[in-house]
Order: sequence, then structure tokens, then C-alpha cells
Amino acid sequence: MRLINTVTRRQWLGTAILLVLVLFAVLEGLFGSADPARQQLMNRFLAPSAEHWLGTDQFGRSNLARMGEAVRLSLLLAVMCVVTAASLGIGLGVVAGWRGGWTDKALNFLVTTVLALPGLVLVLLFAAIVPGSFVMLYVGIAITLWVEYFRLVRAITQQRMQSPQLQASNMLGFGRWYLFKRHIWPGLASQVFTLMAFGAASAVLAMAATGFVYVGLKPPTAELGLMIVELFPYYAEAPWVLAQPLVALFLLILGCNLLASKPS
Repeated sequence: MRLINTVTRRQWLGTAILLVLVLFAVLEGLFGSADPARQQLMNRFLAPSAEHWLGTDQFGRSNLARMGEAVRLSLLLAVMCVVTAASLGIGLGVVAGWRGGWTDKALNFLVTTVLALPGLVLVLLFAAIVPGSFVMLYVGIAITLWVEYFRLVRAITQQRMQSPQLQASNMLGFGRWYLFKRHIWPGLASQVFTLMAFGAASAVLAMAATGFVYVGLKPPTAELGLMIVELFPYYAEAPWVLAQPLVALFLLILGCNLLASKPS
């Protein structure tokens, strides 16, 4: 019981961290008046104050506005990639595990082809096709993530298809949707939720990684990885500016990983 309570507290902590980041991103977008791309060189590296709550960067741009935009982009990409990958992986995984035969073999060959390249390399390839494209970045990450859902769902579906309960329901004439909802989905739900939380963290990290090597989003777009690279040369001059995207990236990953924790 103590272990379950501990894990539950971790999930609540992860939820709280993510909610704070979501509120910050939404409220800054709704009520923030500063343009994240507007340069004011006379105001470069201003310390946090009542006028500039998070200070300014090397071009005098508002860090509050840029952090709000960067967190919004990371959250949006994570949600889009997770929803797309989960939908594709669950759908194809159920089809492969349910039908078997050549359908299963063909889908497994497709998965093997995707796995032939490391995930980050595949994301970088898609991002390099159209540098600076949010859509290509999203497609590359989603294609990388769906494989894990497919493998998990396929294995669980194959196991559930042999269960006496499902076979009895099938003999009684229940439809496929009922069989899926009653016998297959209950065994998938918690596992899929865990994968979605880890997948969101992977999407945020992948987006930051493309910013590190300058094949992701392009300036003046505010993106956490790109901001870290741009601000690193000024770490001694204005360490508080570099710390902001680092802390935001850390909190996003921490919140997702805590949300994914479960009893062992």
C-alpha cells in the first residue's frame, strides 16, 4: 500500500508540474503583450524586473514572451505526436494481433523497416528535408513513436485473442467492437497511458535535439533547444537567461516521466 501511495503521489506531482507549465504557456499567450521576436538591442541582457519578469536575451527580446512561445510549441508538438502515434500504433497493432497471417507479417515487415534506423536519426532526416518546418518535425517524430505502440498492442491482442472469455463472447455472436471494448482494451489502457507519457517526453527531447544541431525550427522562432544553443555562449554574462530554457526542458521531461510512473 505504501508503494502504491508513493507512485500515486509521483503521478500527482507530474500532473501538477505539467499543469503549471500549461497554465504558464496559455496565460502568457492570452495576456502577454510582448512580441517574442521583437529586438531591442539597447535592452540586451536586462535582469528580471517588474517590466521584464524573466529579463531579456542577447537581442533585447522578452524572455517571458519567448519562454511562453517555446513551452507552447513543445506542448503542442508532444500532444500531436502522441495522439497520432497512439492512434496509428493501436489501430495497426489490433489489426495485426487480431487477423494474424499475411496481415501480421506485412505489418511486422513495415515495423522492422522503421526500426532499421535509430529513432533520432529518422527524426533528423525528416527535419532536414524541409529545415524549419514544424510539420515535417511532427511527422518524423510521430513515425518514430508509433512503433512502440504497435509492438505492445499486437502482443497483448494476440494474448487476449486466445482467452476463453473472448472466445465465448465471439461464439455468442457479439460484434468486433464489443470484443475489443470488453476484452482487449482493458488490458491495453494502462500500458498505452504509460507509453503516451513517455512518448510525450521523447517528442519534447527530439524537438530540442533538432534545435541543438540547427535542423529543427529556425530563428527567430522560440524553441527550447534552439534557445539553449543560442544562449550558451553567454552563460557567464547572463546565466539566468540560459537557465530558463534548461529548467523548462527539465520540468517538461520530469513531469512526463513522473506521470508515467506506476506500481512495480
